[in-house]
Amino acid sequence: QVQLVESGGGLVQPGGSLRRSCAASGTIFRIWAMGWYRQAPGKQRELVATFTQDGSTNYLDSVKGRFTISRDNAKNMIFLQLTRLKPGNPADYYCDADKVITEPDYNGKDYWGKGMLVTVSS
Repeated sequence: QVQLVESGGGLVQPGGSLRRSCAASGTIFRIWAMGWYRQAPGKQRELVATFTQDGSTNYLDSVKGRFTISRDNAKNMIFLQLTRLKPGNPADYYCDADKVITEPDYNGKDYWGKGMLVTVSS
């Protein structure tokens, strides 16, 4: 079984920083991409940042220059450094592992962490 365990959510003042982490465990041969999504109340879940195995990264336009995603492929971990945070409604940030290969020639599945709340408020 594959499980994603997250840490690092919480309350931060505007302009402050948080660092999220996520570790995938289980019998894993390869994970094509890992990333972070967020969902505010009443809104659709949206991509924040992804990091593919070939080294490509992608960011939500509104977080470019402020958030940085990194990945440790050997440990099946990803991190998200959130800086210069802006005030707004709290949002749950979810870790995602895309196309997780658990056996040879398998197409792969998508797995999600439970999510952690990030609140930016003074």
